[in-house]
Amino acid sequence: MNSELVWVLSLLAGAIYLFMTNKVRMDVVALLIIILFVLSGTLTLPEALAGFSDPNVILIAALFVVGDGLVRTGIAYQVGDALVKVAGSSETKLLVLLMVAVATLGAVMSSTGVVAIFIPVVLSVANRMGIPAGRLMMPLGFAGLISGMMTLVATPPNMVVNSELMRHGIHGFGFFDFTPMGLLILGLGILYMLLVRGSLVGEGEEGKSKQSGRRTFRDLIRDYRLTGRARRLALHPDSPLIGHTLDELQLRARYGAHVIGVERWRKFRRVMVPVSGISEFQARDVLLIDMSDPEIDIREFCTEARLEPMILRGEYFSDQAREVGMAEVSLIPESKLLGKSVREVTFRSSYGLSVVGLRRDGEALAGKLVDEPLQMGDTLLVVGNWSHIRQLQTHSRDFLLMGLPAEVDEMAPARSQAIHALFCLGVMILLMVTDPVPNVIAALIACLLMGKFRCIDMESAYKSIHWPTLILIVGMLPFALALQKTGGVDLIVGGLINAVGEMGPRVMLASLFALCAVIGLFISNTATAVLMAPIALGTAQQMGVSPYPFAMTIAIAASAAFMTPVSSPVNTLVLGPGNYKFADFIRIGVPFTLLVMAVSVVAIPWFFPF
Repeated sequence: MNSELVWVLSLLAGAIYLFMTNKVRMDVVALLIIILFVLSGTLTLPEALAGFSDPNVILIAALFVVGDGLVRTGIAYQVGDALVKVAGSSETKLLVLLMVAVATLGAVMSSTGVVAIFIPVVLSVANRMGIPAGRLMMPLGFAGLISGMMTLVATPPNMVVNSELMRHGIHGFGFFDFTPMGLLILGLGILYMLLVRGSLVGEGEEGKSKQSGRRTFRDLIRDYRLTGRARRLALHPDSPLIGHTLDELQLRARYGAHVIGVERWRKFRRVMVPVSGISEFQARDVLLIDMSDPEIDIREFCTEARLEPMILRGEYFSDQAREVGMAEVSLIPESKLLGKSVREVTFRSSYGLSVVGLRRDGEALAGKLVDEPLQMGDTLLVVGNWSHIRQLQTHSRDFLLMGLPAEVDEMAPARSQAIHALFCLGVMILLMVTDPVPNVIAALIACLLMGKFRCIDMESAYKSIHWPTLILIVGMLPFALALQKTGGVDLIVGGLINAVGEMGPRVMLASLFALCAVIGLFISNTATAVLMAPIALGTAQQMGVSPYPFAMTIAIAASAAFMTPVSSPVNTLVLGPGNYKFADFIRIGVPFTLLVMAVSVVAIPWFFPF
């Protein structure tokens, strides 16, 4: 073992230690590795920075954008809604559909993002069905990890392994080459979770929502006494409101009717449109109205305005939470609103939001609030478009936005563009499957189409990219080259072959899987794939067999991070809502990892012969 190899292995050990202790951010560690490789002369500057030019880094960044487009257009949430509707009251059906839906969505977008989307959905369903959230949270997390085994672009480790194949001059995997193994392990995961779900229950409250301490619409509706005030009213074709603006009609002054939003037909579907003083009502509009004055006769109002009451699901527009937002603001001592009423400050005209509640000294004020002088310490409840609510943060001289409710996670600002987002996704998958262009070009085309169809804007696109993940990959890629240059890969490969080489390629696959799974306990699955891919390909070359089963084994093992809550961000996400302990993941995850390893060793050579 030469001194350069000792230096590289020391750097590797130091990086793993920092990843384990989490004393330094992983992306910072990755950048330090690049610097140390160059300063020590182990790698040249172009070699150390080669990760920045790797097509797979660009591909991963583009897939973050595509995934966020699916979230912003509400497609991911619609899948969650459909899941709840189809499952009904059956826990078994819910668990199966949940894991299938998460694995399917995660095949084309970030598994962490998918799990984050489904956590509030699962908590709500568990609460409604009266079952412990823990019976569903770990299946949700495991399905998120299994989703990484479904397609080539499902998770960064797959693309890292594919990149290593191409770097060795070997044709890479196809888009759906991972799917047979992914489906097999998904089926195994569903059966396993159905068998062990009785032991998934954590201690504590069952089925209650745990939105990181945030308040929900339900809390705000209760605290501001809004129950029973909401109405959903459709305009008759002969309604006198048609053709007039909100300012002209003065509905709030005349009837105590505060228009919160309007449902309007556009392109064969109803969409929610925000309202302002100059909003003009049209035929077939459906008004969402807050009746703040209890003395108003709603039947008389509907008769005079030619309105027809319609079904309103959920309390106070909570069913429209993805379009209609709600938040609290508190007045500060220097606010210019003090001493003035809501009518005097023209709140809707100034901020695009409606004030529907007022709390003073911890108590909600009843009756008409538009003429109530505002005092220091008053808390206002505002309702309207989510984008207008977020803009309140720029008015910090007058009031303080007191955090956003948990429902903000379900906001779909580009919901009307959902069909276009599906088209963009379809184009990307078609190009990746037919292979007329490289995968990274297919993903970039999808990103540009998402922008063209307004599924995502430029600011959101840049924010959607998880830069620490990209920097981690860029910083870890030089390790593979450094190990090869200093003889480290040959040393490890030789050790593996001497230890189990005579036992056959299947035993070697099991050994590589186990080594990869153990390393994945301490560092991210992406970094694990970066380190293990060249070792796996070197082993296949030494044994004179096909590299594909070895590369696939590393990809599957890197995603099989089931054993601890810190093995993957997905596990960490479900730890709290499921009320699990560290030992719960060991108890459930270790046996399942061993099952996945056994199935992989047997099945991978079927699909990719030696």
